Amino acid sequence: MTTIAAYADAPSLAGTDLGWSEWLEVTQDRVNLFADATDDHQWIHVDPARAASGPFGAPIAHGFLSLSLTVKFWSELFDLEGVTTKVNYGLDKVRFVSPVKVGARVRMNAVIAEVTEVAGGYQFAVDQTIEIEGGSKPAIVARGLYRFYA
Repeated sequence: MTTIAAYADAPSLAGTDLGWSEWLEVTQDRVNLFADATDDHQWIHVDPARAASGPFGAPIAHGFLSLSLTVKFWSELFDLEGVTTKVNYGLDKVRFVSPVKVGARVRMNAVIAEVTEVAGGYQFAVDQTIEIEGGSKPAIVARGLYRFYA
């Protein structure tokens, strides 16, 4: 469910747990498209037959593909009304904890850790955890930085 807040309320949002996004299946087609977009065609991603006998027993998503899903999940979880521009400003501390096998389902939890005023708007530091359905450890933990300008 999307949390919608007003721009004027931004400073009070620090500490807000936005809950979990919807589940998303990571398909081989998505992995192949990412491989084409980034020219990273390593066999552990794009060769299911060879990957089956590899270290993970199946093809896995690129770490940066899994990380890029934070954009989709973030937009599912939060919207700030009354802004003219929304920017993915960057990332602090990213860890690829567990590989995401093709066919797995993932989702993200987001907690707004900090809200700071910047010229013309606010910056949100958001603690993000992408989990794998049935997994014992998360796929990714990261702190995303998002800016909202009025």
